[in-house]
Amino acid sequence: MTAFLPGVGIVLALELRQRVRGVAWYVLLGVFTALVALVTTLLWLSNGYTGGFGGFLFSGILFFVLLLGTLVAPALSGNAINGDRDAGTLATTQVTLLTTGQLVLGKFLAAWLTALAFLLVSLPFLGFAVLTGGVRLGTVTVSILVLAIELGVVAAIGVGLSGVITRPLFSIVVTYLAVAGLSIGTLIVFTLAGIATSSEARTTSIDVAFQTENEDPAATDPVRCSPPVTTTYSVPRFDYYWGVLAANPYVVLADAAAGSFDTSGTPSDLFSGTAVLVRQAQIPPDLDATYDNCTDIREGRTPDFDTPREIFDRTVPTWFVGLASHVILASGALLWATWRTRTPAARLPRGSRIA
Repeated sequence: MTAFLPGVGIVLALELRQRVRGVAWYVLLGVFTALVALVTTLLWLSNGYTGGFGGFLFSGILFFVLLLGTLVAPALSGNAINGDRDAGTLATTQVTLLTTGQLVLGKFLAAWLTALAFLLVSLPFLGFAVLTGGVRLGTVTVSILVLAIELGVVAAIGVGLSGVITRPLFSIVVTYLAVAGLSIGTLIVFTLAGIATSSEARTTSIDVAFQTENEDPAATDPVRCSPPVTTTYSVPRFDYYWGVLAANPYVVLADAAAGSFDTSGTPSDLFSGTAVLVRQAQIPPDLDATYDNCTDIREGRTPDFDTPREIFDRTVPTWFVGLASHVILASGALLWATWRTRTPAARLPRGSRIA
């Protein structure tokens, strides 16, 4: 281990020097900062004068940073290994005392630190949201930590695919497809699968019957009930597939940082609002419901509905399952890249160059 870490440090230092040497890196950081500043300003102007708006502002900025980070990280990591092979510099590195594990891990850490730089430049805007008020310290800590891990997952997938796939452009595209599969593909599978396996539900409603002009108000009950009306319809069974959303990085971030509600049980940030919507899918629909509105009005009762806080409390969290699956996926990609990049190679992919 003592000899392994210095080798990783050498690769890391070389990669970082190469990345910060060009002007394009600083231009990219500037554009990223400008976009985050624009979104922060628009969110603040939309409702920033209301006290306690910091929770929504903070969560909105962090969701936007995750979006931009998952768009930038594949381009920075998707050609880390095969790009050197195309340039003829990979073989020069492999004939040194560096092992393949040191090479892959060093490139992964460089890609991860590069992605974290975008999170770093957004910290002033996140700090402004915290100063606005309404943001818990636990939410700040957990959300930033989970976001940093998710950026590392994307970087690991990109580096891993760059060691498995020969062509740099193709590995970058596949990395984008993998990220899209986790963020958009899970939503598509969840929605289509829930609609495809719908169940038949029946709702019985008993409403108030209105008096006619010919009836004597004194001789009749002031609140009369109409005959029950039964309606049959199809209900999507999203409760069968709610586990698919656990792999969504936005759901992982929201569910891990959720738990902020006001006194009426309403979410006070986008994290909690998103988590409630996702967790509500865990609750099976009532396939034979009866709504007696007439009796409620006659006896002065108020219909009892679960608040978002109650839904959140009686459902189970899923963020740790999704985060663990992402870490396993990233680790598998790096191990696969290590196996494909090892030297001496018994067999090279068709079209690949040695030096």
